[in-house]
Amino acid sequence: MSEFKQYFKKILIIALVIYVSFLLQTSILSKYTLAGVSPNVLICVVSTYGFMSGRKNGILVGFFTGLLLDIFSGGIFGLYAMIYMYIGFLNGLFRKQFFGDDLRLPMFLIGMSDLLYGICSYFVFIAIRAKYNFSFYFMNLILPEVVYTLLVSIFVYYAILFLNNWLENLEKKGSDRIGNY
Repeated sequence: MSEFKQYFKKILIIALVIYVSFLLQTSILSKYTLAGVSPNVLICVVSTYGFMSGRKNGILVGFFTGLLLDIFSGGIFGLYAMIYMYIGFLNGLFRKQFFGDDLRLPMFLIGMSDLLYGICSYFVFIAIRAKYNFSFYFMNLILPEVVYTLLVSIFVYYAILFLNNWLENLEKKGSDRIGNY
């Protein structure tokens, strides 16, 4: 029963992180734009959980994050879920190279994830409408969003790392208590 409680607590905290990040991205940070773009906090969350927890958790977090966006965006249903799932999966491939105290790999992966998200968004939402000015879109929307997301992702990454370490410590304490009986 204790394992179930720990697992449920972990799922609840991940869901809360996704929800708070969604609220931050859609309400508060959308009002503070730089160069006409706002940061993509949800990419930070999916990427971070992907390379911290592996492919399976990256896919699950990506799916539910994208599903939340699909529900509230009113666009093609399932598209964000698919894009975020792939981003979570690709980040999960780097789990073995992840070290919590080194910031280079997380920043690189979050930047590449946001770049991939921007390019996918261009081809799905813009190019389908026969607007083919990719260089303009890339220089004026994708790159500024990547830079802004990277600035915000430092705080998001450390918050998720703190929560992840806190959960691991709780799991260790719970398993120590069970082992002593």
